[in-house]
Amino acid sequence: MATKKLGFGFMRLPLLDSDEPGSIDLEQVKKMVDAFLVRGFTYFDTAWMYHAFKSELAVRETLVKRHARDTFTLATKLPTMMLCSEEEQEQIFNQQLEKCGVDYFDYYLLHNLGKENYETAERFHSFAFVQKKKKEGKIRHVGFSFHDNAELLDEILTAHPEAEFVQLQLNYLDWDNESIQSRKCYETARRHGKPVVVMEPIKGGTLAKLPEKAERLLRAAEPDMTTPSWAIRFAASHEGVRMVLSGMSDYGQLMDNTDYMQDFKPFTAEEFALVKQTVNILNESIAVPCTSCQYCVKGCQKNIPIPKYFALYNTEMQSIKLPFSAQSVYYRNFSQRFAKASDCIGCRQCERACPQHIEITKWLKEVVKTFEK
Repeated sequence: MATKKLGFGFMRLPLLDSDEPGSIDLEQVKKMVDAFLVRGFTYFDTAWMYHAFKSELAVRETLVKRHARDTFTLATKLPTMMLCSEEEQEQIFNQQLEKCGVDYFDYYLLHNLGKENYETAERFHSFAFVQKKKKEGKIRHVGFSFHDNAELLDEILTAHPEAEFVQLQLNYLDWDNESIQSRKCYETARRHGKPVVVMEPIKGGTLAKLPEKAERLLRAAEPDMTTPSWAIRFAASHEGVRMVLSGMSDYGQLMDNTDYMQDFKPFTAEEFALVKQTVNILNESIAVPCTSCQYCVKGCQKNIPIPKYFALYNTEMQSIKLPFSAQSVYYRNFSQRFAKASDCIGCRQCERACPQHIEITKWLKEVVKTFEK
């Protein structure tokens, strides 16, 4: 994998319309891609369904068409959660090559191998399929992304030692979280000798804007270091972590990330201790640990924008209580275009799809209490 540990995730790109995930601001992304490459970073990560199925197209337009193929490495994923037949894998893979405008992928992953998706991958012989594509020269390295517990990860790696790397959610807030099991999954991957690619190092932006108490703690230690830098450097500081993906949403975020990752300095013991203190503060203030991955909304029968409502709820819970609530205004605006939280019918499809294992229906009731008085 590339020497520099920062990867550009094409999951949270800048948008022309914040309510339309497919409205990617291609001109800004071109500027970001150019700066990323000029600064010596080469790893780009996309997936079939990101940005309303337009992320891979954005890779072609902003990166592939404008830069020589040997100047970057590209990763994408087989959408195991959408497979209906074994034959469909070939069709999707060929479409991905076309959408990205490449002849091969440097890294190709089976996407989100939780329990249900792993069963799908086994039923459709997905590991064998990607190995076949590797032999054909259309894939250089094969791996999988994972959102489940360490026990299942151990089962998969034991059954499929041919997987060359694992992509895990790893951040300091989830490190010792028993639902996410960042530490346990990382240790499992390392026990199997697999390098780790990190996703969600900033937990969907949660670790970019901390409570003031936590901000003061980190600023006192490193006045010139931005809040997101602590999260990305934490992830990159672990042995065996080859790449840390960041879903950068504007040019400023990209410049900040590439600044401190140009000459990466691993965490000191003192910095690990400060992060532990930060986690204690965060656990007091974050209500719903949602990363805005959007998996929950795809099958929602009522079209409830669950991550949007949870983001508003978290902000409301972390805000000073005032007579006027900006979050309430946003909620009213959203509920004119989408369903309200109170429209939830309790089918729990969202909970089955959630990589964070959040009790979504329970928290939607709290959203109702907060914003639908």
